[in-house]
Amino acid sequence: MAKRNNLLIFILTIGVFGILNTEMGVIGLLPSIADQFNVSISKAGWLVSVFALTIAVSGPTMPLLFSGINRKKVMLLVLGVFVLGNIVSIFTSNFTTLLIARIIPALFHPIYCSLAFTVAASSVSKEEAPKAVSKVFIGVSAGMVAGVPIASFINSAVSYEAAMAFFAIVNAIVFIATLIVVPSMPVEERVSYGTQLSVLKKSIIWISIVTVILLNSAIFGVYSYLAEYLKTVTNMSPNTITLTLFIFGGANIIGNIVAGRLLTHSAIKTVVSFPLILGAIYSILFFTGQFTIPMAILTFIWGVLAGGIMANINQYLIASSAPEAPDFANGLFISACNVGTTLGAAVGGLFISQIGTQYVVLVGILSLILSLVTILVRNYMYRPTKQLSKSA
Repeated sequence: MAKRNNLLIFILTIGVFGILNTEMGVIGLLPSIADQFNVSISKAGWLVSVFALTIAVSGPTMPLLFSGINRKKVMLLVLGVFVLGNIVSIFTSNFTTLLIARIIPALFHPIYCSLAFTVAASSVSKEEAPKAVSKVFIGVSAGMVAGVPIASFINSAVSYEAAMAFFAIVNAIVFIATLIVVPSMPVEERVSYGTQLSVLKKSIIWISIVTVILLNSAIFGVYSYLAEYLKTVTNMSPNTITLTLFIFGGANIIGNIVAGRLLTHSAIKTVVSFPLILGAIYSILFFTGQFTIPMAILTFIWGVLAGGIMANINQYLIASSAPEAPDFANGLFISACNVGTTLGAAVGGLFISQIGTQYVVLVGILSLILSLVTILVRNYMYRPTKQLSKSA
């Protein structure tokens, strides 16, 4: 049983890697896409921004609509849509078609990720659930961080079509593995749409959503401009910037491993201490960001906290607020993360344009201060809940 669960979680991890790889990997291909389709770089950027916006909209709704269907069939459907979308992206010569081939998979994106978290958590005991979810988050981190350099490398070494084919191959492999290895997973106790939507009446779900938006804003308000920061403030060479970004990515994976253990054994302390610790890191970074070695060390610590521990905290906050509707809750989590990412990037860009790149760190600090307030409010609201008082 343990081996089967481990294999299932591994397939889910590779699956979310393929999904996130398709989403984020295109960032490294934008210059080639602009040349290939004869569009501006800003228009090529629609492939990223429209994808993220579609996820934000479909996050709460699509997992809800598919919540009563056999989970294996739903995962195969989503993976199939991604494979077909990637194949169309390889062969089309029309930018509008390419955009549509991105939008349709984006609609289904939250379904697979939501199911991956739900299935991973339900495959183990309640106490071990955070640890199982953290393993799936390794695929999320790898897809977000490794997808860009891998796709960029294939694009420069072979071609744009080969990079898009890489996305298709990863998703196709997971499709075949899911078809052969993953057992049928019918929904034994189907929760009605009304029951799932009723979680929106709980004040704790809304304070959790606001907290997730603020935490994601704290990360991506700064991380979105990390390359620019390293270039203009730290004065790093292009090669050193690339190495530093890889350090951040590797630290993400370490953070996922650590997060599972922290949330399993000490959830409250982990959640409350997170904004305080990251705030301290940002404060040090603000004053020492011009020095290469301190910046590299801080980037590693930041990566452990940001991509790994924070992502797990975010999922935990919303999922534990609505345990009666896990699929819908995970959809809300995905949507809230995308809203936070968009908000943080927008505010970070505003800070840079108004007062300079160095001050983009203040976006993270301000967001963390606000998130600490909402976390404390959430804990106060959550404490009377007997059902989850031990883990909240």
